Amino acid sequence: MRVEIWSDIACPWCYVGKARFEKALAAFPHRDQVEVVHRSFELDPDRAKGDVQPVITMLTRKYGMSQAQAEAGEDNLGAQAAAEGLDYRTRGRDHGNTFDMHRLLHLAKEHGRQDELIQILYRANFAEERSVFTEGDERLVELAVKAGLDADAARAVLADPSRYADEVRADEREAARLGATGVPFFVLDRAYGVSGAQPAEVFSQALTEAWGERSPLKRVGQSGADGCGPDGCAVPRQG
Repeated sequence: MRVEIWSDIACPWCYVGKARFEKALAAFPHRDQVEVVHRSFELDPDRAKGDVQPVITMLTRKYGMSQAQAEAGEDNLGAQAAAEGLDYRTRGRDHGNTFDMHRLLHLAKEHGRQDELIQILYRANFAEERSVFTEGDERLVELAVKAGLDADAARAVLADPSRYADEVRADEREAARLGATGVPFFVLDRAYGVSGAQPAEVFSQALTEAWGERSPLKRVGQSGADGCGPDGCAVPRQG
């Protein structure tokens, strides 16, 4: 079974939702047969690369919140993260364009390191003091290396804005086609969709139902017809 997760590094509920989903997946009896693929979704795709601002400022300007409301929201997110065993800085974080991070995640996918990189990016953005937006490409290269990627390969991607750009945009078009208007958005075998950072119990139910409704193989034709097996191929008798 394949689970596709549309998310953004700038999305705190994606950070929390990933932990809740993984808790459900760890307890799922068929977890070894579940493939997880991370898909790109930018919450702020029109933001210029160099346009970085404090999260509290972004919340007040984009959503019309008061500073007190924005700070209360961050405190709530901090408590939700802590309940999942995650570190979360409720003050002092910043917000910016995540396009380059998504491009690196497609590089990581090719090398089987996608899950490692997205978790490292989440932690860097939500828990660490150093910014993932203001220190330039070398900060992202450092994080890519920590995830097991080659430094020069990561630099080459970041130096060429066209690398994996089509893949990021294709993910975003697919999200729109599937009806996703926000993230996190989980799609199980293209049959079940789960929106938001739901409790682990909801993910457990979705995994169980999606697994149970997988279509069994339907056989067509006469049973026992000629074919090849582990002992070789039956040769028709002549005459």
